[in-house]
Amino acid sequence: MSDLPDQTVIQAHAEVIRGLEPFARENLSLLKSVEESWQPSDVLPDMTGEGWPEAVARLRQQARAVPDGLLVVLVGNTVTEEALPAYQTMLNRHPGVTDATGASEDGWALWTRGWTAEENRHGEILSRYLYLTGRVDLRAVEVTTQHLLRNGFDPGTGNDTYRGLVYTSFQERATKISHGNTARLANESGDPLLGKICALVTGDESRHEEAYKRFVSKIFEVDPSGAMVAFAEMMRHVVAMPARRMSDGGEGLFDRFSAVAQRIGVYTARDYAEIIEHLVGLWNVRALTGLTSAGAEAQEYLGKLADRYRALAERAAARPLPKRAERFSWLFGRSC
Repeated sequence: MSDLPDQTVIQAHAEVIRGLEPFARENLSLLKSVEESWQPSDVLPDMTGEGWPEAVARLRQQARAVPDGLLVVLVGNTVTEEALPAYQTMLNRHPGVTDATGASEDGWALWTRGWTAEENRHGEILSRYLYLTGRVDLRAVEVTTQHLLRNGFDPGTGNDTYRGLVYTSFQERATKISHGNTARLANESGDPLLGKICALVTGDESRHEEAYKRFVSKIFEVDPSGAMVAFAEMMRHVVAMPARRMSDGGEGLFDRFSAVAQRIGVYTARDYAEIIEHLVGLWNVRALTGLTSAGAEAQEYLGKLADRYRALAERAAARPLPKRAERFSWLFGRSC
């Protein structure tokens, strides 16, 4: 199998996706209305009220309990969320789901804009929280976000919509896990406000994950072999994290951030294996019949993949993690 699909495959997949426009419209219910959605100002101190100094003081007092390692992961998650324009651009590069006018009433366009609108709140609330804590070099964080947007984002889908929807299914689950674990660790460290913030973001990611998984499930119903091959091709390379090209002007920032996330248990190799196993089971990969030869080859590969990554994760867990402290500009140059 080639690494990237040719234009004939891309266009054939796009036609299938266009035919699923009514299905996309049916699942718009997984987005909440603006009226029932939480907003950052619902959670953070009200700076227009008389009691704002006391509210900010409480926030800062609780935030002092957050360990530097968790703070690093929180900043990395914030930068990832703040790079939202790159992700909307990614979706609009995939034929079949493109918002042709920027205000189209097509079901796919309504989904993309609604998803973007909900995701936009995540970077807003996280960055405002970080600002109020006074614990991070906010300029360094902002520089990282600007670098990430300038550097761009390539999920490795080759602009194939099947692969793009597989990618978003995987990534939304990974993001849900990361924010969920951050919420848990925040509560354990003694910052319930941060725990609540991350839980709200996790709830959004969970609904978004469900939508993208449903979209791919429908593709498996309509074109099982094409879906199988697309899934396998996305998994043949490590799924690129959205913040893979983050930088603060130096080298290796993402790797250092990932090392901390792995060390404190926010997002680990075991999580990666779990996501693969979850998707393989959800999409009934091992039991599908009547596939083309390419589909059958992809099926065989996918059926063994979770065990392979689980074994790698177990071997990695058996080795002690490096104790080397990593320095971060986000923490005013402190190491953690």
